[in-house]
Amino acid sequence: MKNIVPLIVCRIIIGALMAGCTGTQNSATPAPTPVPTQAPTPAETTSFTLGASYLSRPSPYSFTSEKDLYTEQFRATSEPWGIEFTVNPTNEDPQYTWFEMKVTQMDTGKTDTFGYGRTYGYEKHQLHPMYNGGPYTIEMKGNRVSVNVNIAKRNP
Repeated sequence: MKNIVPLIVCRIIIGALMAGCTGTQNSATPAPTPVPTQAPTPAETTSFTLGASYLSRPSPYSFTSEKDLYTEQFRATSEPWGIEFTVNPTNEDPQYTWFEMKVTQMDTGKTDTFGYGRTYGYEKHQLHPMYNGGPYTIEMKGNRVSVNVNIAKRNP
């Protein structure tokens, strides 16, 4: 009986090693996939089209230096609306080209920020869904880009 116990222990150890139960495995558990609580990014949003404009300009906004700043105001109705912009870099070196748009709901002070380059991605065409009505201020700044902007009601 005493001769069988070491044999059983040896088989258990060999079985554990073959099954991969021991070894130099990473002891860190994988991070859980976060559940998005904010509005989806442009790549995640479903596409939609824009209808009647709140703010549209036939010529693009031009930013030749970091000091260029444009401010626009409009009032959105309670219907869903959206912001669409297309960035056209005027310099081939991406470290010098960027654009930022701050959208502030004037009644609540809530600000949403969108952009291209610098701390943002390099997606040139962006479409952002918006939902709350009221008066808004749009502050746009950038460097070495021209930007076509359309802010309008969303089509059903």
